[in-house]
Parts: sequence; C-alpha cells; structure tokens
Amino acid sequence: MPTARACVSSAVMTHPVRRAQAQELCDRLGLGGLALDPDPGGPPSALRTALVAWARVAEGATHHLMIQDDVAAPDDLVDLVAHCADRFPGDAIAYYTNWHARNGSAARLAALAGAGWVRAVPEEFTPTLAIVLPVALAADFRRYAHGSAERHDDELMAAFLSDRGRPALLAVPTVTEHTGTSSINGHAAVQGVRLAVCPAESADARPLLLGGWVLEELDWLPYMRYGKGFIRLPGQDATPDARRHFTWREALPRTGLSEAAVLGTLGSRSPAEEKQAREVAEAFDPSFADELWIHCLLLGVQARAAARRHAPGGGEPREGAAAARLRAAAVSTVGPAGLPPERRLEADRERTGLLAEYAFSAVSRGEGLPERALADRR
Repeated sequence: MPTARACVSSAVMTHPVRRAQAQELCDRLGLGGLALDPDPGGPPSALRTALVAWARVAEGATHHLMIQDDVAAPDDLVDLVAHCADRFPGDAIAYYTNWHARNGSAARLAALAGAGWVRAVPEEFTPTLAIVLPVALAADFRRYAHGSAERHDDELMAAFLSDRGRPALLAVPTVTEHTGTSSINGHAAVQGVRLAVCPAESADARPLLLGGWVLEELDWLPYMRYGKGFIRLPGQDATPDARRHFTWREALPRTGLSEAAVLGTLGSRSPAEEKQAREVAEAFDPSFADELWIHCLLLGVQARAAARRHAPGGGEPREGAAAARLRAAAVSTVGPAGLPPERRLEADRERTGLLAEYAFSAVSRGEGLPERALADRR
C-alpha cells in the first residue's frame, strides 16, 4: 500500500495514576507522548486533560490523534489512521464507539448494512477514546473549549462538531477496545461495562475503512438502554426533544410500522427461536427477552432499508469470511449492551453466546420480512 499523504501526530491522554499503562501504550504504538492532567488533584475533568492532548500537535502534522490511556489498539493504528485521514481529510474521525446508546446502535446498524463508516448522531456525546481531528479543527476546538465549565470532553466535542454541521465519522469495524471499567469522570457507576460495538481485527477492518461506503442518513434508529427498546426519530436532534428517549411503542407510528405486526412476530417464532427466547427469559427476565427480540427485529428492518437506500449496487450483501465475522461481531454485542448496566457482568461467555444467537435470529427475521409485512395500514 502506498505511503499515506497525511502526517499524523498524536498524544496519549492520561492521569498520573495511569502513567505506566499510558507509557506502555505510547511506546508500543509509537505515539507522540503523554498528555498529563495538569491538575491531578483537582475535580475530575476529562476536558482539562484533553485540551493538553489537543495542544500537542507536532510541527508539519496535518492531523492529530488523541487516544486515551485505557485503550487496546493494533500496532498499525497510526498507519491506518493516516490512510483514513487521506480519505476523509476534513472530518473528525472516531475509531471507537461504545456498544450502548444511540451511536453504538448506529454503528451496529451500519455494520449489518455493510457500511464502513456511519455519521454520528449530533445530539449524543462524541466518543473520544481514540479520535482524530485535522489540525485546524483541533485548534478551533481548543478555542471553543477555552473557559468552558463542561468537564466531559466528549459532550463538548459533540456540541462543537454539531455547531459546525458535521458530526464525527464513526468507524464501523472497531479496531480499538476499552480495556477497563474505571472512569476518571465517574462513568463506570452509571454506564457499567463499556466495550466496542463491533470489535474487529485490523486485517478485517482495513479494507472496509479504506474502501467501504459511508452511511450518512440514519432515518429512524432503534437502540436499547437499561433493558428497554427505544427509537430515535428522524430529525430528532433539531427538536426540543433532541435527547428524549422514545420507547419503541411511542415512536413506532412515526416509522410506518404496525405495532400489531411487530408484536405478531413474537408469536410466529420457530421452535428453535422459542427455545432461545425461553433461555434468555430464564437467564435474565421475560420482559428483556421480548424487548431484545423487538429491538433486533427493528434493527434488521432498518439495516436492510439502509443498504437498499444507500449502499452501492442497491444493497447486495458483502460476501466472504471477513464480512461474516464483522456481522457476527456487531450482533454479539447487542445483548450485553442492552442489559441494565448493573447486570452486564452476568453475561458470561455462555450467556453472551446465547444472546448472540437469539439476537441474530431476530435480526435475520427483520431483514427477511417483506416491507408490507410490518406496514401500518391504518
């Protein structure tokens, strides 16, 4: 592969209590150095340290990578980042997306649709665990953030990019992984275990990131939180209800789908699917089993629609072992991510496998349903 034209500088954002692990990451990946919290004894603030990291731009760099210290990443990350910067020179690019909430579901839907990238929803935090900005945009962000009382850099980054009308691009196959459950900002207590939405090896991810299509328009988006299914409505970010969570029942009339038809799929499951549903209900609870089925059914419906509407060639599915692995990875995380945070640790290997099989059944059912089968004909 030709050498990338983009020149990427980098910094690892860290707190002194994590300095050793940050240095190991920096040395292994050949990153530019550490950006230490300038007030380690002060009130917790990711933004305070992020601004130090964004100031560490090397002379001659076209782009700057800011990566947090609790990340696992492949040895070729910087090279991959540089080639992606060649492809999307003006964009903020995020190489990690949490498996839960709206952006995670957007990336999962994009994976099922066969896309390499998806545009982040503007009303939710921008994942900043491993993010690249063009150097001019990084300087603009520092000016934008100067004097802010916000302590969450991901929230302020989302506001910054939204103000400019171009939210971040999210890498669909996720080559970076969150390695811990602790959080300087206290996210662990509220959000529980947080892992990558579509974990992938660099060899599988690189062709898709360098040549895969971009899902720019999400229309309505199914997602889960705290064991329940929700839908983000089209254009919701431009309304006073931008961050409101609409249950799937509340939002379904806006999608053109029939609640009766959606619920009807619960009663038309095959014996194998019924067995999976009983096992999920026994492992967690019946309500979660039904909510997960409906969420994944809607995910399958929308993945098929997104591919038909936006993918080159009318949405013909990608073939091959790598495509199958990426698809399986996306589905494997939907069950654990959809659990209430305090119950995610109950999803051991056996239960995670069960959840993945059950989710895949529902996604496949949604992808295979004729459009008229779920239509609201009122």
